[in-house]
Amino acid sequence: MSRTIVVWRFSDAKAGHDSQSRGLVAALARCVPLRCHELGVVAPARAGRWWLLGRFPGAENLPAPDLLIGAGHATHLSIMAARRARGGRSVVLMKPSLPRACFDLCVVPAHDGVRPGAGVLVTEGALTAVRPGRDRDADSGLIVIGGPSRHVRWDDADILRQVETLLERRRKSRWSVTTSRRTPAALTGELCRLYPHQCRPLVATPPDWLPAQLARAGEVWVSQDSVSMIYEALSAGARVGLLQVPVRRGARIGRALERLLAAGWVAPPGADELVAGPPRPLDEATRCAQWIIKQWLNAN
Repeated sequence: MSRTIVVWRFSDAKAGHDSQSRGLVAALARCVPLRCHELGVVAPARAGRWWLLGRFPGAENLPAPDLLIGAGHATHLSIMAARRARGGRSVVLMKPSLPRACFDLCVVPAHDGVRPGAGVLVTEGALTAVRPGRDRDADSGLIVIGGPSRHVRWDDADILRQVETLLERRRKSRWSVTTSRRTPAALTGELCRLYPHQCRPLVATPPDWLPAQLARAGEVWVSQDSVSMIYEALSAGARVGLLQVPVRRGARIGRALERLLAAGWVAPPGADELVAGPPRPLDEATRCAQWIIKQWLNAN
């Protein structure tokens, strides 16, 4: 393909959503010449009004998009308004809150229970910008702590106990412990007090720190509430263990964990020993990019 593909990437400024859309854009850029323009989202009422008027103010000087990509419900109406005003194919990286027919492609994790079909590409977990590591250090480990959500019953003391047990039983020369935006401040403070040389709260690290750790660590342990981080670790090619966090009955993340356990990609939560994991690192962003290129871009 000789011409340069133009992408408008819409961001709701949430790190998890940005990781998904950036992952897809990066995968596309590895396959085709590409220029990406970053756009924020506008309030739903304003975006709906722009859609009705067939306008998208503020982007008049940008080249018309071939692809409009976004993750997160807040991006939906902005993508729809921009597509009506300037054309292109719309791609949302989730089960949308609007009818799926509103978008050209919905990229949906399998645990959301949506069937594949025209306009729906089902993936193993959410897309990610994480790439497989090449120089893995077998004598290092990484622990990633999530936090409370409506899907789980969270207990700070139990997490601290599991971290202590893990560090005692799995001897490594180099351990790192990090947290997330959901981790309670009291728990973060206690982890830093107990493990001052190992604990690196995510808010205190540069953006490329966690992907680099995932790519290098000999093993990665994730609290089971953090399904997106489990998939990021699998995408990095790491062997993954789970810290146990009770999941509420009927929670969507429970379905995701059941799929991972059934496939033999992770050991049961709380297990001491790791399993082999997938035969190769997950790379769903590349698979999605290749689908888009084959179905749309090569035809233009």
